[in-house]
Amino acid sequence: MRTAFAIALAAALPVIAFAEPGAVDWQKKVVKCTGSGAANLRDAQGNPAVARIGAEKAAKLDAVRSCMETIKGITVEQGKTVAGAIDADKALSGKVQGIVKGFKIVDKRYFEDGGVELDVEVPMDGVLSDTLLPKGEAKAVPTAGEPAGTCLVVDARGRKVAKALAPRVLDEAGTEVYGPAMLNETARRLGGTAIYAKDLDAAKKDKDQGARIGDKPITVRAVGADGTDVVISAADAAALKGKNLGFLAEGRVLILTD
Repeated sequence: MRTAFAIALAAALPVIAFAEPGAVDWQKKVVKCTGSGAANLRDAQGNPAVARIGAEKAAKLDAVRSCMETIKGITVEQGKTVAGAIDADKALSGKVQGIVKGFKIVDKRYFEDGGVELDVEVPMDGVLSDTLLPKGEAKAVPTAGEPAGTCLVVDARGRKVAKALAPRVLDEAGTEVYGPAMLNETARRLGGTAIYAKDLDAAKKDKDQGARIGDKPITVRAVGADGTDVVISAADAAALKGKNLGFLAEGRVLILTD
């Protein structure tokens, strides 16, 4: 509970933000952050309503700051973070910030001293995903013959897998079986090259994840992990060769993790 001293102090001082750290929900593909703003009755000339409006504006600015810091910490691909990508491309910071400013407010909390806290979410799919995914020469996906399945499920439970926007599937020789260069333009906006879940059955029941998995997933077991990349056996990789894997171009890959 806020004390009378804290209330008086908040009224006397300029707007101050008390943001909590943000977090990434990899299953729902959203960045979740909190923004805080304190009321400033002095600048509002003693009008509580005006002070609260100012506090809410400050909370929104703080939410943008918190979300930007959280997004900068996201791993794009093995050894590369969003922060590194922004350092290499200064224009990228403005693009990402513009996307973040369109956040969705999911909860508001008002305090007796006029302070405001906002819980916000920024979807990783859509423009943000397309902006952050690595761009390079496109790689063709085999599409001859009948479709082999609707999704590639890599069971990496028990492996130390770091979550990222652009994880790859490799064979034991390090050859890429699947990666971001295989995605079509529509798939680039799906929030990354793969979805993550702890349980396949639960993922199938989820509206969004279930639609991405489809009714005929191909499940293989990871034999290892290299940071964000998962490694499948040479036998499983060979079994996929020559088959119609058109679903890979649609980003239909699920990685099961602990």
